[in-house]
Amino acid sequence: MSTGAVATPEQIAKARKAVISSSIGAALEWFDIIVYATFATTIAKVFYPESDGTFALILTFATFAISYVIRPLGGMVLGSYADRKGRKSALTLTLGLMMLGTLIMAVAPPYEVAGVAGALIILLSRLIQGFSAGGEFGTATAFLIETAPHKKAFYSSWQVASQGASMLLASAFGYFLTTGLSQEALESWGWRVPFFVGLLIGPVGLYIRAKLEETEEFISTAKEKSPLGTLFAQHYGRVLAAVATIGVATISVYMILYMPTFAVTNLKIPADAAFLGGISAGIITLCGVPLVGHLADRIGPARVMTYAAVAAFVLAYPLFKLMTSKPSVIVMVIVIAVLGVIMSFYFGPLPALLSNLFPAAIRGSGLSVAYNVGVTLLGGIAPLVLTWLLDVTGSLDAPSLYYMAIAVISLLGLVVVRKRYGQR
Repeated sequence: MSTGAVATPEQIAKARKAVISSSIGAALEWFDIIVYATFATTIAKVFYPESDGTFALILTFATFAISYVIRPLGGMVLGSYADRKGRKSALTLTLGLMMLGTLIMAVAPPYEVAGVAGALIILLSRLIQGFSAGGEFGTATAFLIETAPHKKAFYSSWQVASQGASMLLASAFGYFLTTGLSQEALESWGWRVPFFVGLLIGPVGLYIRAKLEETEEFISTAKEKSPLGTLFAQHYGRVLAAVATIGVATISVYMILYMPTFAVTNLKIPADAAFLGGISAGIITLCGVPLVGHLADRIGPARVMTYAAVAAFVLAYPLFKLMTSKPSVIVMVIVIAVLGVIMSFYFGPLPALLSNLFPAAIRGSGLSVAYNVGVTLLGGIAPLVLTWLLDVTGSLDAPSLYYMAIAVISLLGLVVVRKRYGQR
């Protein structure tokens, strides 16, 4: 992770173009995910009106979680495709599939028009989106790392920073639509607006990705006949360690996404105010992650992430106790902002750390499989699990204990990648 290499203007121009193309895909992926989570209570009313409030919310988050079950499959298929056919081809394919999933979500008919078929159409949308997202992170990260001439943690961190932009934009949509529309208008058509806006990002991304050049490292690397076979036969230990390290990154994201639902349902905080926390976390991530990337280039990604994971474990319970004991808009915004800082310091260096674990010939497969298994098991199902835990236990402390458990898993993973695989 040296910062001493001298980069030519041509190399820097390619790296910047790679940042833009990769960030657009990540932005669309996360904008779609965050909008769905942001409007979960509204979607539950539109597509599951026959169910009581809690069960409808569980069904909505179950559909959300199912999209994560398919992500590892998408990671295996699209990651392997990236290792065999090239990063550019895989990036174009994933973005096209993401646009299709978002379009289906935007036009899905409500229960009153199509009955159960509307919910099934949403499920189809989430499955397509989940499959395509399964290949996006691994392929885009490999492309960024292989294109960047130096400062690899900094360049790869922009993929995470773009998620902050998505969080900011999605939360802003949630705030302005909730405050500016009646409940009837919001349920009728308002919740669809962000999905249609997200579709506008896609064509720009497809155009930029069509103009990309394949990375020199991929071109010069001998290709594996079966990247997945090689990955599981020779590098399964790296995959397991990588899965564990993803924990704090993904649970922080989904805890922030879950907060509006948690605050509205359990703390009776106004829905419009609940979105302010997401806006603050989005600003922190967008502005802070590239700075963390610079830091990771200097002292090492694993070291930065270790400090952040310790902070996550230590602060989780006090933060939630503060919010549940003194529920208010300002307290909620502070808690979500702190989670945003933890996420920035942990998630920002993660792409560089994971890329260093896998050789170029299987990098797309390794990154995609590890990331999506980790996201699915440790983050994607979190809103569903937390909603269920709160309903079963009745304890408002449940989210913090879940967060602490994931932090322990990540710390164990970081110990392995530092001690066994020599990551700094």
